[in-house]
Order: sequence, then structure tokens, then C-alpha cells
Amino acid sequence: MSEKIKLNFDPEKIDFKKNGDGLVPAVIQDYTTLKVLMLGYMNKESFQKTLKTGKVTFYSRSRKTLWTKGETSNNFLFLKSIDLDCDGDTLLVKADPAGPTCHLGNTSCFNTNDTEGFIRKLEKIIEGRKYERPEGSYTVKLFDAGVNRMAQKVGEEAIETVIEAIDCNDERFKYEASDLIYHLLVLLCSKNMTISDIEKELYSRHK
Repeated sequence: MSEKIKLNFDPEKIDFKKNGDGLVPAVIQDYTTLKVLMLGYMNKESFQKTLKTGKVTFYSRSRKTLWTKGETSNNFLFLKSIDLDCDGDTLLVKADPAGPTCHLGNTSCFNTNDTEGFIRKLEKIIEGRKYERPEGSYTVKLFDAGVNRMAQKVGEEAIETVIEAIDCNDERFKYEASDLIYHLLVLLCSKNMTISDIEKELYSRHK
């Protein structure tokens, strides 16, 4: 099993016998955006193949065989972690999708808005800019300018957001607030921090 894959439970605790068909539901969630992508079913063999290959593999109830998501489309689901529910009969699988998950070409098999979780996706894009450094990228220019300039931009965008809020210009407020969040994400990345770090801090305060 890949070292990058997090298995947070004892596999022996999965109750494949509970439903009488040797299958358990597997809810697939985007590892980055946390968006729910699809529901499939796994038996013990498909579960083990998923762990071995790092590509999410299901059992097809209609074809009575194993199938790896993406084996014909190349839209694989690359495994990141698996969690088991409290009853031991449902899996939560987090994966990095290589493309649209739905066979209709949609991000998700569920009719949810594709903007869901985009801030986390943007965070990954910004991280990519930091290391890949594509020519002409505004984000790269910010990284090159250094922390002081990035912090200054956060301050400037915060002031502009406040001005539009006071002026009751909702469209401009939304625009400037978006700029503020983007520049804050860049600054966080430069400090090797993520949205998850901020969530943990806020959660600790809530507790």
C-alpha cells in the first residue's frame, strides 16, 4: 500500500457480510474540494485492489465483476484515504479525480454546483504556481515579490473590501472580497499554511 494513502481503521472491521451480498457502499469524495463525487460498491477483492493499485476499484453489480473507475476513460480516481463508518458497513473514500467522475462528463454524479469547494481547488492551483512557476503568471510575480508585497496586497484588498461594504455596493463588495481571499491564499501558501490550518485554529476557538 502506498505510503501516501491513509487507512484510518483496521480492514478486518469492514462488515462485508452484513448485507448478504458481500458488498459495502463506498462514498467517493474529492480529496481537495471535499465534493461528493459518486457512490459505488466494493467487495473485499475490490477493496484490496484499491489499496494495492492506488486507483479506486469497485464491484459492478450489473456486470458481476470488478471495475476500476477510469479504465476506459482514463478519468481515474487516485486514492488518498479511506474511512469506515461507525457501523462498519460503509466506506468514505477520498480521492484525486483525474477528470470528470460522471459518465456524462460532469464533475460529480450528483447534481451539485461545480463551484462547490472551489476555494480549496484554487489553493492547490496557487501551490502549483509556487513550484511550477509558469511564465507570465501573476501569482508567480507575487511569490517573486516576497512576503512584504504579498502582505501589502492583502491589506490593500481588505481596505477596498471595507470601502465597498460601507458604500453598500454589493457587486463591487463581492469582487473585492474575492480579491482579498485570493491574495490571502497566496500569503498563506508563502507561509506554508493552508485552509486546513485555519479551519483547525477556528475549530479550536469554537470548542
